[in-house]
Amino acid sequence: MDTITPFSVDVPESEIDELRQRIAATRWPDQLPGVGWGYGVALDDVRELAEYWRDGYDWRVHERKLNAYPQFTTTIDGQNIHFVHARSPEPDAVPMIITHGWPSTVHDFVDIIGPLTDPRAHGGDPADAFDVVAPSLPGFAYSGPTTATGWGTTRIAAAWAELMSRLGHERYVAQGGDFGSIIAPELGRIVPDRVLGVHVNALATASTAHDPADAEKLTDEERARSEASSAEWMERSGYAMIQSTRPQTLAYGLLDSPAGQLAWNYEWFADYDPAASKTTPIDRDAILTDVSSFWFTRTAGSAARIYRESNAWGAAPQPSGVPTAVANFAGDGAIRGLAELADNVVRWTEYDHGGHFASLQAPDLLVADIREFVRTLR
Repeated sequence: MDTITPFSVDVPESEIDELRQRIAATRWPDQLPGVGWGYGVALDDVRELAEYWRDGYDWRVHERKLNAYPQFTTTIDGQNIHFVHARSPEPDAVPMIITHGWPSTVHDFVDIIGPLTDPRAHGGDPADAFDVVAPSLPGFAYSGPTTATGWGTTRIAAAWAELMSRLGHERYVAQGGDFGSIIAPELGRIVPDRVLGVHVNALATASTAHDPADAEKLTDEERARSEASSAEWMERSGYAMIQSTRPQTLAYGLLDSPAGQLAWNYEWFADYDPAASKTTPIDRDAILTDVSSFWFTRTAGSAARIYRESNAWGAAPQPSGVPTAVANFAGDGAIRGLAELADNVVRWTEYDHGGHFASLQAPDLLVADIREFVRTLR
């Protein structure tokens, strides 16, 4: 069961042809006049993106980009786990495991793995090199589907600890965004003697005070931000409520309609009001690569289950003593006072641009922030 098997992505051409045929046969809904994105993803926007997906997007380009890195699969706790293991040419590179969120895949990391593993080749200091391990979350794309219940964030963190042991990495840094920002700190709680430090972006658990007692610990400014974030979450949280309660019902539509899956994923990749935001638009090829990965592996429903399996927005976890850095990009609302209730925050950086998907929207800033933090741990 400890076997590690080489892996590469190779989607049959027949699957690509079928996808195009299904997109062409989409039954499009109507839309009320003048509502824009107010009722959900705007019809004109998703239709335009779907047409590009059918006629302009080249899956093979992005398949090759991921296949340029060494990939493997192994079985941990009964579940198939896919991962990239990109070793640095530098002998003193620091091992680091990086974890994506939803609706992302490891494809989101293809442009940062090179600078992280080989800074010398990208104009950086070779002392900042990392050996990068980038797993696909259980149930997501090449690690899917899950075949049992219980694959929440704590179980995933335990699987990551086993994966790093299996790869011979005894001391390492944990990094993550979105669901990865929950899993990386949890890894530090499970094996604190092995995690040198935790770096997170898109910190999903520190934007709203769920407990009135926690709210009382905040400054007036932080409390106001928490209340504003709570109101915004009520507007945007429909997808999470469905995935947290009825992911199986949702799965029938996602697995059968590429346009349906595209709209469901696209909503979280896009801003509701781009004109009022400083977030960087995400390249449409990056969005479609994630969407295609779920489509070809038939795992959109399986990936949605992580919300059902995880208590992502419940009570704060037990405090961690592992040094933690938070990179807070535009579009994210993490509040330091809330983060410090559970994490040993030693570095906090606010960025006025970028976005929730920092590896896609601000890769240079993300890489630099990781490097600067880890220098303090050496």
